[in-house]
Amino acid sequence: MSPRNQSVFRRAVLAGMTLLVAGSEPQALAQSKALPLTNRRVLWLGDSITQDGAYVSFVEYYLDKRFPGDNFDFVSIGLSSETVACLSEKAHPFPRPCLSERLARALDRVKPATVVACYGMNDGIYHPQSPERLRAFQDGIHRLIDAAKSAQAQLILLTPPPFDPLPVKTLVPADAPDFSYLAPFANYDSVLEDCSRWEQSLPVGDALMVVDLHTALSRYVAQKRGAQPNFSFVTDGIHPSAAGHLLMAQTILRSIGIETGGNDLEAELARMQADPLFALVRERREKRSAGWLQFVGYTRDRTVKSDSVVEIEKAAAESQAKIDAMRRSQ
Repeated sequence: MSPRNQSVFRRAVLAGMTLLVAGSEPQALAQSKALPLTNRRVLWLGDSITQDGAYVSFVEYYLDKRFPGDNFDFVSIGLSSETVACLSEKAHPFPRPCLSERLARALDRVKPATVVACYGMNDGIYHPQSPERLRAFQDGIHRLIDAAKSAQAQLILLTPPPFDPLPVKTLVPADAPDFSYLAPFANYDSVLEDCSRWEQSLPVGDALMVVDLHTALSRYVAQKRGAQPNFSFVTDGIHPSAAGHLLMAQTILRSIGIETGGNDLEAELARMQADPLFALVRERREKRSAGWLQFVGYTRDRTVKSDSVVEIEKAAAESQAKIDAMRRSQ
């Protein structure tokens, strides 16, 4: 855990989340560090990487296994193409959705105690860095910070996963006439590095913690390429594979003091996919996420809105009963 996050946790603990005393059992210590995600509703926000949501399913699975007596109430409503910067490139087929359009509704309807947000990948709109675009991203994150504080929700920020140019067929130089997700700036990852660095510089108190996914995934890829020069977590430069999502989940959990093991990502994926509990957790999260995404509502290429999540929540409760029975018997 970084010094900044250690400081934030210390303050949160002393503020009443829990008080650690000498002689605490290791399980209790680990459990206390997981409090931002435990026995409380957690809203997960982000772009298409979070709409895919595999990393959210992995986080929930690990926690279900580690703490069978606790509840994990995750509502993940990532939205493909979304930004916090409210920017959009010319070649995008429709104006990119902006979190600001649905944030108030999401907080009002979900009523989370914790908000986890992962933005940045789309926010530079695949251009070289500019002061104006960076400021738009910063302003968007500040709007999120203010909204979370107003809703009395703790905020965890996730830096964006890296952009990997290796598998991308169409890359353009900095002096190209235009840029888009279809023809991104060749060094676009430097833009994401700027976003990540800035998020990590936020004052203590703006967010409960900032989890640096960008560095964790970048380092892993660099290490793997020592033996496998063509290794990548992505096929399009943007969207992580299942192994990439797993590393994201492990990084999040390690940032709150939960060791997951499973450093061999492919072996760990195979183990999880063979576990019936993981299949139940993933299916429940995916169906519940789709229902809540529509209930909160959004405007992308069209406006989508549903009137209720009653049936979705009923089905989710039935699935949760099966999950609880299975994890408490293991």
